Amino acid sequence: MNLSRRTVLSAALAALGAGVLGACASNSEPETKRTTGEFTNDAALTAKVKSAIATDVGARTAAAINIETYRGTVQLTGFVGSREQADRAEAAAKKVEGVRSVKNDVRIKSSS
Repeated sequence: MNLSRRTVLSAALAALGAGVLGACASNSEPETKRTTGEFTNDAALTAKVKSAIATDVGARTAAAINIETYRGTVQLTGFVGSREQADRAEAAAKKVEGVRSVKNDVRIKSSS
């Protein structure tokens, strides 16, 4: 076997091996990745939830609450002055079209 045939054969085997490994990797991608559409939808939901909380509970409370959205699930975090504010923020978030569920991790500020 001459040198050029050996080089071509080696290159073909390397490409085949890389293709097989690449196919395995693409099948095992974690499900935590979002498509561009999912990311855009989540960003839009976050904005709608923030607006709904500001409208229903007040701008000051909305500013104190952080909102993260992942595939339609909204997580609320932050600190507010009362349980009522936290509950109203959760209710406002649940009313937004497209929200699948709400995880309310908002904490109440201590009054000391």
